[in-house]
Amino acid sequence: GDKVVEFARSFDSEDKAGNFLWECFLFVLDPGFGINPCAFLISLASVLLLMGGVKESKVVANTFTTFNVCLVLFMSGMSLSLMKRENMTPLFPSEFGAGGVIRGATSSFFGYIGFDEICCMSGEAINPSKNMPRAIILTLAIVSSLYVTAAFGLTSMVPYNECSETSGFPDGFRYRGVNWAAQVSAIGELVSLPVVVLVTIMAQPRLQYAMAMDGILPPVFAAVDSLGNLTEGTRIAGIVMIATATLVPFTYLNDLISAGILLAFTMTNTSVILIRQSSPSDKPYLLEKLMVCFHSLSLLTGFMLKSSLLAKSTAKLTHLLSVTFCLSNIFIGYKIQTQCQSKRSLMQWHSNEPNPSMYLAPFVPILPLCGSFVNLYLIAQLDRIGLMMIFCYVGSAIGFYFYNLQYGKKNTAHGHRNAPERMISLHEAKRSDTNN
Repeated sequence: GDKVVEFARSFDSEDKAGNFLWECFLFVLDPGFGINPCAFLISLASVLLLMGGVKESKVVANTFTTFNVCLVLFMSGMSLSLMKRENMTPLFPSEFGAGGVIRGATSSFFGYIGFDEICCMSGEAINPSKNMPRAIILTLAIVSSLYVTAAFGLTSMVPYNECSETSGFPDGFRYRGVNWAAQVSAIGELVSLPVVVLVTIMAQPRLQYAMAMDGILPPVFAAVDSLGNLTEGTRIAGIVMIATATLVPFTYLNDLISAGILLAFTMTNTSVILIRQSSPSDKPYLLEKLMVCFHSLSLLTGFMLKSSLLAKSTAKLTHLLSVTFCLSNIFIGYKIQTQCQSKRSLMQWHSNEPNPSMYLAPFVPILPLCGSFVNLYLIAQLDRIGLMMIFCYVGSAIGFYFYNLQYGKKNTAHGHRNAPERMISLHEAKRSDTNN
């Protein structure tokens, strides 16, 4: 929605000043009070498209994604051709420093949302145990390359203090006098960005479905229609998304979404360790206790390092605590590695009967622990409001979880226990009819 308003205001001029129709048009696009009509229309269109089924949504998503990649390549190439070396000096502006770079990485993590949606769509994948890891790794490599190249191109083309927060490349091209590239970029962004909304909401009904099957959500979220689609779950999630996108400014959601994704990845890393490692028989729950200590110390380390970098604190206590927490994390990681052995049943099965379709994450538990530490460190870089929002969100989620853990048996989708088989059979039948 902000992109549409920014694009419309780019045509504003002195000739249109005072024009009643033009002012009315701008008011409709941006009425104020935090209301975003354009976001309402885009969200509504995405929900209606998903109500038609996954196949139709997949075709649209693939088309938009291809267009989006071409657009990023165009903007990156054009910006690099306009590069000025003086714009890259200093590499770390003095008013931000290294701490500001880390803080920016936390907020910009929102740009990486999407590859995790691949996991949520694994139910529709062919040979998911083999293809899913490949798809995730390739998607991460492509997204990271495009993201880094585009960011380097923009900051090398325009001084960092001239970069627009809502319309970086179009305003950057106008700053350099390349108006045709600015128009192409602005129009391309308007056309391609709705795919982000579509991909995000596409996975939500499947997450709700899995939670409903476990009794964490009401049975309505596991309901499957005659075509094998999660229509009710899509409708409910769509209403919430439309209301949020229309009424809540994105400024307040950016940090919350980025921190939420980082927290989700931390939970994923933790789950890998809990699945692959086990506590000693004489020390039950040792692994769980060590993981809690590791996560707590990682967050505290992030706060200490944030204080050192942003405030440029010279207090010896701050530096001492940072070093102490870091060494404590290393020690806990060593304890997990040495005292919490791998689950032999899984590892022996994998080694004695190798299955080419079986994928096991490498370097466990070291790699997941490093990932969790980085994620929690980035979360600690949020400002006070962002931290309050994420803590309130986590507290609400924990309370909701334990409430449903107690009363989940009443909510378990008993009537939908055959829903997975039914969903698969309906999709296969639909595919067979299409081929015939």
